[in-house]
Amino acid sequence: MKTVNFFASVLAAVCILTAPAMADNSGKKAVSYKVDAAKSSLKWNAKKVTGEHSGTIALGNGSIMVDGAKLTGGSFEADMKSMACTDITDAGYNAKLMGHLQGDDFFSIAKHPKAMFKITKVAPGTGAGNFNVTGDMTIKGITKPITFPATVKVVGGVATATAQIVIDRTAFDIKYNSKKFFEAIGDKMIYDDFTLDLVLTASK
Repeated sequence: MKTVNFFASVLAAVCILTAPAMADNSGKKAVSYKVDAAKSSLKWNAKKVTGEHSGTIALGNGSIMVDGAKLTGGSFEADMKSMACTDITDAGYNAKLMGHLQGDDFFSIAKHPKAMFKITKVAPGTGAGNFNVTGDMTIKGITKPITFPATVKVVGGVATATAQIVIDRTAFDIKYNSKKFFEAIGDKMIYDDFTLDLVLTASK
């Protein structure tokens, strides 16, 4: 069993990476692992002063490049059109919230139906199987660098990874009810950070 750094599959659905094979000093070539969207998941959580909401987003195609025991690259897409809220059981309220999230106050999904992430750097984390992944996140057509910890293993030709990604929505022009821009918002404030919990499965 070998442990590798990995992150690929937030927040999508067409493949954006076919990375070229890369050789190391031993002459080996990097191996591409294709993300299995059906066996992977992406969950979101956003908080406000008066509560929080959570839900899911379907993953699109993605891949990672592994050279020996080292992650060398990768990417993923998320199908924003699939975004759903799972904590609201009232159909009318659920539809109202999702309509707002899909609109220009939030993700402008009609204009930007995909979110994407592409790895640019990988560094060792603390402990076996833990890594720090840096890359370019694109949401709402805006690309910003982000860094987050990930835990990755490859067993029997199948790679698995988990990560929690914290994103500042205002960096992607999502300013609705942010105290950063509306100081007198009071208890209508929505926190700027939201989280994406990622579980990935990928194989050769």
